[in-house]
Amino acid sequence: MNILVIGSGGREHALAWKLAQSPKAQKVYVAPGNGGTARDARLVNVPITDVKALADFAEANKIILTVVGPEAPLAAGVVDEFRARGLRIFGPTQKAAQLESSKAFAKDFMKRHGIPTAFYETFTDAAAAHAYVDAKGAPIVIKADGLAAGKGVVVAMTLQEAHEAIDFMLVDNTLGVQHNAGGARVVIEEFLAGEEASFIVLADGKNVTVLATSQDHKRLLDGDAGPNTGGMGAYSPAPVVTPNVHAKAMQEIILPTLAGMAKDGIPFTGFLYAGLMIDAHGNPKTLEFNCRMGDPETQPIMMRLKSDLIDVFMHATDGTLDQVELQWDRRFALGVVVAAGGYPLNPEKGQAITGLPAEADDAVVFHAGTTLDEAGMLRTSGGRVLCVTALGDSAKLAQHRAYEYLRGIQFDGMQFRSDIGWRAIKAR
Repeated sequence: MNILVIGSGGREHALAWKLAQSPKAQKVYVAPGNGGTARDARLVNVPITDVKALADFAEANKIILTVVGPEAPLAAGVVDEFRARGLRIFGPTQKAAQLESSKAFAKDFMKRHGIPTAFYETFTDAAAAHAYVDAKGAPIVIKADGLAAGKGVVVAMTLQEAHEAIDFMLVDNTLGVQHNAGGARVVIEEFLAGEEASFIVLADGKNVTVLATSQDHKRLLDGDAGPNTGGMGAYSPAPVVTPNVHAKAMQEIILPTLAGMAKDGIPFTGFLYAGLMIDAHGNPKTLEFNCRMGDPETQPIMMRLKSDLIDVFMHATDGTLDQVELQWDRRFALGVVVAAGGYPLNPEKGQAITGLPAEADDAVVFHAGTTLDEAGMLRTSGGRVLCVTALGDSAKLAQHRAYEYLRGIQFDGMQFRSDIGWRAIKAR
């Protein structure tokens, strides 16, 4: 069967790579794809991003299943458009995607349905936001309300940082983020201490299937220093998600969220990603929801998944996820993001990439911000360029294999952390 994956990042490369392994896959198209998907003989790039044009393509090319990777097409209503034409697509509707596309919607939803999260207030007026921060003190968290490609959150450890973040997001609106009604808005939250983990499930409106646990590294520099990014690396499983934490996340967060969405008349289908903060007593709270798989968490998760992903998505779009039991590689998977010089604020583009290793049984380089030029040369085209992902019998061995596999890759200004997986190694 013909499959379409919408998106151009590392997450979409990993999903398409996994889908192409199914014996049921005839052609796997990626729209618009990247330099890595262009170089993979099993995948076909399609230079389309417009929602209606994507649905036209799916009709014309007899696409049996479409999977949406990133948040922007979900917020633009791609699922609604496909469903209106009777096309099978995995993802949430535009209304359901507000769990991610509006921080204020998500926080109000959690408050209404008693889902554990940080205390918060929402502001469009900068003076009121500054006054609130002065009253509450630091550390405090400032979030742009809307899609900001993982860059719309500032964990301010000082009042000065908090005030600068408010001006950056609300007064200057440097990120250009708008909430659903238009204009800039910020959500200001209490700072939660603990350890973060990514808890991702597939939902079909009624049933839920849990993916392998994972944890990513948000900060740019070793030792979790430097600015927040979209993620500098990830690993699976996450030792911090103990059986007790797993049970609490399901009972207190995931299941009440799906029940709450159904009660509100917005049944949720698609990936539901709960960013958890787990305190010292093993109690999880919800930092945020995403309506997609995480990036870079998808890359190690797909490396570990043994089940046929096409079968999984067919069940998910049929409403029969209760019949699915996922099979996992018992090994540990770890991915190291290689980013462009100047990332996260001003990534350099157009640098030639050399020294990419061939795909191995236990290691794959997933592409994100890459493109092929007219001469067939691979060049950087975004902030996060590659995710070098490997399997190993332990966190330490997976880490060693990933960094060994990365060794020959070169482009001007490349930067990556040298300590991805340190929490998991420490936990073991």
